Amino acid sequence: MITASNLTKVYNGTSVLNIPLLEIPKGQSFGLVGNNGAGKTTFFSLLLDLIQPTTGNVFNNEITVSESEEWKPFTASFIDESFLIGYLTPEEYFNFVGELRNQNKADVASFLEQFEDLFNGEILGRRKYLRDLSKGNQKKVGIVAALIGNPEVIILDEPFANLDPTTQIRLKSLIRELSENPEVTILISSHDLIHVTEVCERIVVLDKGEIVNDIKTSEATLKELEQYFAGDQIRQEVKDL
Repeated sequence: MITASNLTKVYNGTSVLNIPLLEIPKGQSFGLVGNNGAGKTTFFSLLLDLIQPTTGNVFNNEITVSESEEWKPFTASFIDESFLIGYLTPEEYFNFVGELRNQNKADVASFLEQFEDLFNGEILGRRKYLRDLSKGNQKKVGIVAALIGNPEVIILDEPFANLDPTTQIRLKSLIRELSENPEVTILISSHDLIHVTEVCERIVVLDKGEIVNDIKTSEATLKELEQYFAGDQIRQEVKDL
């Protein structure tokens, strides 16, 4: 479904991403982990044509994302609050996204009913602009809006950050439900190793822009990741001596 080939991104002579080949098949729940500066957000930004690669290409369902917009109708994402429109209310924003996805207001209203528990009475009917919501509630709006119109590819950057424990549990349940659909490909980046191992069937570790591990999730995956990042911390401490 998604392929990165000879993909690099260089800023001011410094390489921040270097992926010779990465293939994500249709229907996979894919996790991306790494420390700050590992290249996770850069990779997602390239997937979404928000920035241009230095070399190489990203293909979404065999469409070169930097050369065509034909991938956009079946691809949805939420990276951060910059994806929102701050002067709209949540209802106005949901309807705006729905219109882009060929959904009328009745369709959107019906769709939102399934998220009452996730919203917890803090989103709809509050007469608040998006810019006035908490970071966590902004994230709820962005994630749910990304699901309008039943996209085939869903890209979420740090979806669990700024969410309270109850919402994290509900979001994990939602992601698991989505991943049961063989037609839906989900890409998630996260600093939270526990959450990502619970919802992703495959996890790729990035370090300084390069893939250093590609793991099929199992009961041993969390321990393996913890050992890797603990070792990385030890290596850094030794380097700083």
